[in-house]
Amino acid sequence: MLRRKNRMTNGRIKTRYDLQDNSVESQARDLVWLYNPRRSNSCCPKLSSDWEGRCIVVMTINDVIYRTRRELNRKMKIVHLDRLMKSVDIFDRDDQNQGGGSVTK
Repeated sequence: MLRRKNRMTNGRIKTRYDLQDNSVESQARDLVWLYNPRRSNSCCPKLSSDWEGRCIVVMTINDVIYRTRRELNRKMKIVHLDRLMKSVDIFDRDDQNQGGGSVTK
């Protein structure tokens, strides 16, 4: 009886975790933001951003590990999917809004 209750509880915990998991898989040549928190003494953490901007996904190593590069001459970084966020281009967003939605400026 106790084992059955533990299995049911573990199933509910996994289901709740999977609902919170909103990571999107990236493909090669996608633009992404990289989460890279760092501490510095010159500026307070509230005013500094932990996201490094517009990295390019060079290749996928497996389902959750990616090789990224920020610029052409910089080193490549191997990062986990949880540290990446897809970059949305402003021009793509404007094209989508012109199709059906009304945008007030």
